[in-house]
Formats: sequence, structure tokens, C-alpha cells
Amino acid sequence: MPMHDRVLPFPTTTGPATVPAVHALACRGLNYGAGGKALIDGVDLEFCRDGITAIIGFNGAGKSLLLRLLHGLIEPAGGAVTWSGRPIDAGIRARQAMVFQKPVLLRRSVAANIDFALKARGRDRPGRREELLDHVGLSALAGRPARLLSGGEQQRLALARALACAPEVLFLDEATASLDPSSVLAIETIVRSASTGGTKIIMITHDVGQARRLASEIVFLHAGKVVEQADAAAFFANPATPAARAYLDGQIVNGN
Repeated sequence: MPMHDRVLPFPTTTGPATVPAVHALACRGLNYGAGGKALIDGVDLEFCRDGITAIIGFNGAGKSLLLRLLHGLIEPAGGAVTWSGRPIDAGIRARQAMVFQKPVLLRRSVAANIDFALKARGRDRPGRREELLDHVGLSALAGRPARLLSGGEQQRLALARALACAPEVLFLDEATASLDPSSVLAIETIVRSASTGGTKIIMITHDVGQARRLASEIVFLHAGKVVEQADAAAFFANPATPAARAYLDGQIVNGN
């Protein structure tokens, strides 16, 4: 049976692992530069509290940089990121999670990776590890060293680790890049299930088809600026800017 047929709905409980109500994430006047060049230039955004937001744009537009600024991994040169009006701090970051294009895993077993994440966030309870591994289709591989997993399996493990902390917001930075179609489908199923379970998803993707399949909202970033933020169906039906139309037409344009 294909892995995506075994993925369960996002596991919720009546205990501490339940996903809480999502708080509003926003940024105002966000700036970041390097070498005298503005890489993120005066970005204003307010994300809806639920659903899946896809940040798309040409290479060099600043998408990954914006995601790291939103998660508080790097400090902006100007402006601010806020969470229900509060500046991002360590406590707020603990209520978020991020999965990168290249999975960041411990050199331990699959089960030990989950155990570490649960204990680090104080969410360890009987059966929780098994729920998470079953959710991402890795129960049969619990004892295998994480480094011996395939690329798609590693990314599913990275997602399970992220979901272990029951994040209110999950950031995904090209989480399916370079994966085979079956792995992409499996990860999309997990992401969609997490969104249905109450986790806000903010993702970067270069796959327009994926953005069409998953996103309820599109943010189009060009040369470090947000040039469109729109309902996904409206964006794909009628992009409002020449840059977005060129992107959807598959034209090659420098994102800078």
C-alpha cells in the first residue's frame, strides 16, 4: 500500500499535545540587506490565522530569507515581526516549527529523533511517539538509523519532529524539492492534514502545481518586495502584476 494511503488525520488529543488557537503573525516595514544591497525591502504582511500560505517567486526574490526573518532565526535590519502584536522571542519561537529543504536530523534512530523532540518540548507522553510515526508512515522504520532513510523518508521524519511540538505555525522551506512524485504526494498529504488539524502553514515552493494544490493564499515576492498577496484561486486566475504573470508563464526573470 502506498505510504500516502496510510497517513492518518493529524493526531489530536485532549492533553498538552493539542494544537492551540493560532495567533496572528505579521510584519511591518521589514528590511534586511547585505553588501549594501536590500534583499528584503519594506515588507508588510499579515497572515490569516489558518490555511496554507505559499510564498512564491523567482530565484533570488528573498523567499527563504523572509521565512527565516518571520521565524526569528535572523534579526531584521529594520521593521519588526510580531505575533498578535508582540515581538518574536524565544517563547514564541517555541510555538512554531520549521522544516528545511535538507532535513536536519540527529544521528540516531528514527524513534530517538522523535523522543528527543518530544522531551525537548516537554510533550513526551505514552504513545505519542507511536502516533507521530504512524501519522507519517514510519512506524516500521522506528529502529532504523535516520541517516539510512531515503530522502523522502528523512523529510517525513523531519515533519514528524516538527509536529511533535504541536506548532501553531509550521514554516516549510521547499520541503519537497528534489523528491520523487510519490514522496511529494506523501508529504503534501501530511501538510494538508496538519493544516486541517489547526496548524497554520507558511511554505515556500517553486512548484506552481503544488501551490495550486495546497495553498489557500499566495504571497508573490519579487526583488525583495511583496508585490501580490491574494486568495490562491484569484491569484492563479488573474495575477495582478507583470512579474507574477511572467512567473506563471514560466519566463526566466532575475528575482533581484
